[in-house]
Amino acid sequence: MRILIVEDDADLCGIIHDRLKREGYESDICRNGGDAVYYIDQNAYDLVLLDRMLPGLDGTEILKYMRKQGIQAHVIITTALNGVGDRIEGLDAGADDYLVKPYDMDELLARIRAVSRRPARIEAENLVFEDISLNLGNSTLIGPLGARELSSREAALMEILVKNPNLLHKRANLIAKVWGPDASVEDGNLDNYIHFLRRRLKAVNSSVIIKTARGQGYTLEMERDCLERGQHE
Repeated sequence: MRILIVEDDADLCGIIHDRLKREGYESDICRNGGDAVYYIDQNAYDLVLLDRMLPGLDGTEILKYMRKQGIQAHVIITTALNGVGDRIEGLDAGADDYLVKPYDMDELLARIRAVSRRPARIEAENLVFEDISLNLGNSTLIGPLGARELSSREAALMEILVKNPNLLHKRANLIAKVWGPDASVEDGNLDNYIHFLRRRLKAVNSSVIIKTARGQGYTLEMERDCLERGQHE
């Protein structure tokens, strides 16, 4: 899971980022409303921790913008505003949860876990598609002929593909979600990891393939479906 931290308190940003990293989450930081819109427009995040009071643009306005753009990442508003009206306004704007400062980090993590279990972004221990399953706990791909352990990047890439099979994933979006929107990553790096995942699928004797749409991106699907359309590479 990749999380965007939108918070103008630099010290708090560092604390949250370090704790999320220890818990196995990838996260990026921005500290004002303008940067938040840029990051959110990448549609690279599963969850946004959104401060209500920000320089440049109010958190509620950012949230309304997200939902208007059809960006469905989960949002937890974090703020010192604790009135009932403030909470109602945030939830009505499209937030999944509302956490009042100061808060305990363990409670924040519990809220993240709770929100991430909600449809349609369920974080099950095992993701299943056709004859494969991906264990998120130990980054293991399981197929008809056993299992293969994946690297962290391989697992992050496969998680995106398995959660949304039969859907074209554009190259830029895959890079943003796996490496981060600001990462300096060459296209060849993505191609290399796709190659690694194809080898893992073959190693477990799966009929699932990763199909290339040249110049566009990749799709995870069953080989028979691809053959029926005459598009198998």
